[in-house]
Amino acid sequence: MAIDALNFHELRQLAKARLPRGIFEYIDRGSEDERGLQHLRNLFDEHRIAPHVLTGGETRSLAVELFGERYASPLIAAPTAFTGLVWHKGEVALAHAAAAAGIPYCAATEAVTSIEEIAAASSRPVWFQLYLWEDKRLWKRLLETAWACGVRTLVLTVDTPVFAKREFNLRNGFGIPFRFSAKNMLDVVTHPRWAFQVLGRYAISGALPDFANYPPEYRHNILGRGPKARMRHMPGLSWDHIGDVRREWKGNLLLKGILRPDDAVKAASAGMNGIVVSSHGARNLDSAAAPIEVLQRITETAGNHLTILADSGIQRGSDIYKLLASGAKAVMVGRAFLYGTAVAGQAGAEHSINMLTGELDTTMALAGCSSVCSINPD
Repeated sequence: MAIDALNFHELRQLAKARLPRGIFEYIDRGSEDERGLQHLRNLFDEHRIAPHVLTGGETRSLAVELFGERYASPLIAAPTAFTGLVWHKGEVALAHAAAAAGIPYCAATEAVTSIEEIAAASSRPVWFQLYLWEDKRLWKRLLETAWACGVRTLVLTVDTPVFAKREFNLRNGFGIPFRFSAKNMLDVVTHPRWAFQVLGRYAISGALPDFANYPPEYRHNILGRGPKARMRHMPGLSWDHIGDVRREWKGNLLLKGILRPDDAVKAASAGMNGIVVSSHGARNLDSAAAPIEVLQRITETAGNHLTILADSGIQRGSDIYKLLASGAKAVMVGRAFLYGTAVAGQAGAEHSINMLTGELDTTMALAGCSSVCSINPD
């Protein structure tokens, strides 16, 4: 399928045209006054590259090794909730695309498709992201399931002790359960492709989307139908809880949401294998620092003890280059891959992966870098 999008912005516009407003804005927007989104962009734009010339690099290697596995490029499909609402079984489509591109796919706790189904469909082992639930028995059971599915890299999100104030979600009625109004019903009706190809296909199967990784006794569909019990994230999440997870999980363990060197040091002391320097895509704390402005200090402080990844606000291959130059070993990409998946499922996801990978390769060539490992703060 030919996709007429040469860059992130054109892909975003195609996704915007296809998706109902509530779903698109859930992916696209930030929190509160959304100044964090512009801050991310400003910081990327302010960082400039001083190229080496005459380096003789006819071909470039984008390959990277993470936790003993070799991948084709330093991109990772980030864990994102509701991927299965941008495309029917969207998590599977994106996992297939990631496997085809030779990069990791990280499944989310709050996915519409279960970790069992995603792992079974993928030709490569997947990673898994965890939100810690209040009841230890439940999250421990989920970890056992993930391990049985072949997951060996766990990403524990630690930057969401409370839900952010995303006012547009309330206005759009986007949540679980959905709040229906004449406005958002009209929005669905005016997006018939999505209504039939996504929501309609779930309805025909007899099961509307829900959080498929939740235990059955806590699983509600998007209309709010299901058991009365409500799942609670761990209140007062602390380093003691991180220690509990470390004792339970025998594979690679990363903390996602680190923005301070001292927290990176604590992560290393707590036995973490890595961290993701992340502002949650400017979707949580609107005034949070951008990863690129703290990444080098974090790397200098804890880079010898941790594998350091980064995410948030990536739109171009040059953004990826700048995060790698600031100390990240690889980057997680969320919005761009979701837009691609929304446009054409697996084909769209592959298009977005290839687009960013191609831009990174071009940036490396013009900057005089022959391999990812040669990208550095110099």
